Amino acid sequence: MKKIRIQFTWLTAFYAPLVVTLTRSFLKSEGLDCAWSVATPGRSAVDALLDGSADVVQTTLTNAFGFLNQGKPSPCLHFAVVNEMDGFFLTGRQPQSDFNWKNLEGSKLLILHGGQPMQMFKYACLQRGIDINKIQLLNLPPAEMDQAFRDGVGDYIHQQGPAPQQLVADGAGHIVSTVGPAVGPCSFSSLAATREWLQTEEAVAFAKAYKAAKAHLVGTAATALADDLASYFPSIQRSVLVQCIHDYQQLGCWTEEIAITDSGYQAMLNIYETSGGISQRYDYADVCSRPPGY
Repeated sequence: MKKIRIQFTWLTAFYAPLVVTLTRSFLKSEGLDCAWSVATPGRSAVDALLDGSADVVQTTLTNAFGFLNQGKPSPCLHFAVVNEMDGFFLTGRQPQSDFNWKNLEGSKLLILHGGQPMQMFKYACLQRGIDINKIQLLNLPPAEMDQAFRDGVGDYIHQQGPAPQQLVADGAGHIVSTVGPAVGPCSFSSLAATREWLQTEEAVAFAKAYKAAKAHLVGTAATALADDLASYFPSIQRSVLVQCIHDYQQLGCWTEEIAITDSGYQAMLNIYETSGGISQRYDYADVCSRPPGY
């Protein structure tokens, strides 16, 4: 049985399409075994491709934009989509069934600075017609944001699941909105590999396993999926994990599609061009590849 090495940038329930691939017999059915890891702070998962310690990584198309912005070719190609919608939530201190994004103006928001989360949030603000300069964006290390909000810092916090669902379960906050619908459908996160690995039999086998796993993810109830994923998130209460999976299913973050569509790619170009993340539009082939064997 061939063994492949998979690395996550972050291990959260948002990346369930890849986590589910590790469960049941999806890989084994295609003659594959695997070892998985999570990128260490300050080191991207793409670095693991470059030093040969990973074969497949969960990352974003915008990692390739960073190389191309410097006039360098991307060292890897993005061959499958993970999420087709931004998966960040806005959590406030009070329930707001009538929440309007205008409520953010004049408030203090704990948010990840830099990178794709901020670019997406800027674009969402533009789409919702609010002035981001009227929001006090609080910049804390990611590992400290959640506790800071619990300690009374900020009016709102911008987080990926299941952290917001855990705040709700603990009575420490109320989810008031999601960023995804404001941004719209896009190829938010992806799987990448080197050009060389994508030509291998293992790559074709992995793509088949991943396709089967995504179909299972879309067609299975959140309660059953939580059973599959629980061992990967031992610190998360099962009820919170169920709620998080349900929320992402309802948002439409996950579909059975594994290919990065041209429309999803163009949406990412639109977002980054509008928010100043790229100075020119790059060809699909400079960033993406069709899934191996497709």
